[in-house]
Amino acid sequence: MQPLSIQVQTVFAELAERVASREAGRTIANLSGFFTQKAVRDGQYWYFKTSIPGQGQHEYYLGAETPALRRLIDAHREGRSGEELEEADITRLCAMLRAAGANCVDTTAARILKAFADSGVFRLGGVLVGTYAFLVLGNVLGVRWGAVARTEDIGIAAGTGLSIALPPLQANLPSLLEGLEMGFLPVPALDPREPATSYKVRGKSFRVDFLTPAAGKQRTKPVLIQRLGMSATPLEMLDFLIEAPLATVAVNGGGTYVNVPDAARFALHKLAIADRRPLGQQSKAAKDREQAIFLLNQLAIDRAGDIEQALDRAHQKFPMLFNCLVKSARRLSESELRTRILSRAPKGKP
Repeated sequence: MQPLSIQVQTVFAELAERVASREAGRTIANLSGFFTQKAVRDGQYWYFKTSIPGQGQHEYYLGAETPALRRLIDAHREGRSGEELEEADITRLCAMLRAAGANCVDTTAARILKAFADSGVFRLGGVLVGTYAFLVLGNVLGVRWGAVARTEDIGIAAGTGLSIALPPLQANLPSLLEGLEMGFLPVPALDPREPATSYKVRGKSFRVDFLTPAAGKQRTKPVLIQRLGMSATPLEMLDFLIEAPLATVAVNGGGTYVNVPDAARFALHKLAIADRRPLGQQSKAAKDREQAIFLLNQLAIDRAGDIEQALDRAHQKFPMLFNCLVKSARRLSESELRTRILSRAPKGKP
């Protein structure tokens, strides 16, 4: 694990800004409407107003003004494509990041994530989870993970998406994987009557898993996510992980728009699930704890408040996850994190 220089972090921040602008450009390029500013608490924020046939007037949040967003607004007003305007600079910035040693996703994963992004998966609320999310978060936090962030599994969880301007949109992820012609096949469920929630490349270990928070009575059977055209495996405590995702960018030959979990939530979730792993998955439990500690140590340097906020949210709204955190914290050596977690535990419990 090595820190990325301030220059590299600045380039990544600019890339993330430009990719977000390009993504917004895709969604509003063919919509008639206009931009407007509103004062919201601590500043001025941009919105886009449009009329969707059969649905009436809609207003979509775009965010605080940035140079990239201003270019998008100007391009839309002049009838130009924001995507075309930004693409050359995005490619240049990605090349700079690769040369400087930033975290880059491998070619196979990059192709799949780009297909997902192009089909609107992340605009529809999909969240990248697992080790690829950990890889992306390294750039967000300004650190290169090195060999600790290698995997052949992509996890996509169905969560709340960004409130940005978009026309009526749906995706079909199984068809998308088939269309990539990479040899993806559905992994049969234990019950042959149930739909697949994972897809694996023929003859290889690379796979894509679709996940969703467990809810209601059917907490083990696959759940159909209509807007994504796929079925997902319900998992306990996933709701905490993907409740407040971060829009950012995965770096390869180009920048791909993705949603990833908040870094502090990702770390705490890893600690919680590590304690629930069965005996046969202790190698995965060790990996969970390793990633959690890397993230928490990095956050503690200059974003300790993020950890406090995530702990407070877990304590107040996610009792199952918090109880698992307490158990996991007792396995940790004496540390500030251990103290923070246990100080919130109910008094008198072992």
